[in-house]
Amino acid sequence: MFMNDILVTEEIVGSDMDALKAAFAVTYEPELWKSPDKLRKVIGDYRALMVRNQTPVNAELIAAGRKLEVIGRAGVGLDNVDAKAATEAGIAVVYAPEQNSISVAELGLGMMLSMARMIPAADQSTKAGKWERKKFTGTELFGKTLGIVGLGRIGFLTAMRAKAFGMSIIAHDSFVNPDSLLVSETGAELVSFGDLLSRSDFVSCHLPETPQTLNIFNGDAFSKMKATAYFINTSRGKVVDETALLKALKEKTIAGAALDVRAKEPPVAGELEKLENVLLVPHIAAFTQEGQERVVRCVCSDVAAILRGEAAKNFFNFSKPRK
Repeated sequence: MFMNDILVTEEIVGSDMDALKAAFAVTYEPELWKSPDKLRKVIGDYRALMVRNQTPVNAELIAAGRKLEVIGRAGVGLDNVDAKAATEAGIAVVYAPEQNSISVAELGLGMMLSMARMIPAADQSTKAGKWERKKFTGTELFGKTLGIVGLGRIGFLTAMRAKAFGMSIIAHDSFVNPDSLLVSETGAELVSFGDLLSRSDFVSCHLPETPQTLNIFNGDAFSKMKATAYFINTSRGKVVDETALLKALKEKTIAGAALDVRAKEPPVAGELEKLENVLLVPHIAAFTQEGQERVVRCVCSDVAAILRGEAAKNFFNFSKPRK
């Protein structure tokens, strides 16, 4: 055991983290992500860095981590990790590619139901002493068309659950083979992005943040949607042009939107927060007890394996460091 094995810069808790602390020398500073200068000064003493999505693991920090063997990201996205710089430095990057997928898919369905049946507004009205039954006449999911943008693991699980509600599934994903099980199991019809927007009653976004997906949901995209359609985003905030979305919601170009993620987190409260036809939650899609247990178990297991000289199972680049 080294004097300094693992540095944890965000809140990563659970029995698997407790076991990691018992087996290795772990420095647990869940607020350290707020002090990048301090982090850069101390990272050179550690073999492993464990983060969530708040710590900016950039090229400068990676260069300062002269002893780093592995970077563990407790989650699916690597938006805050410069994986290219880590790879060039021979540092293994491990993460949890699908461990919280069920949690995210379930939240997406919950958002669809909440908007279709106006559940949040009906709840607030009833708690205010009113009994406005006709005001909250909603719409069924049954028979509606769900457009999945990004038919990966989460998109697939969302589609399967929507299928059980009797929804028709169409999908747009440039990287999915038409013969894939993702298509055959969901019964999805693969269509163009524009076709999906114009035909869907609900559009659910499951895209990673890349230069190609940045602001893909812009004014032009929203203008192609039905006036009765709803937009759901549980993926990444920057795939949406929030100014264009605000305009579409205010002008009733679309019926409503539900957002778990924002372009900037936490966001500065603005016009979106004032609208009745938008549902906002604070990036909680992956935050279920079960999902987080799987995520922490996955990342702790792989970090421990690499520090023991063994191969990781859930890695982005290498199963072992190449330093």
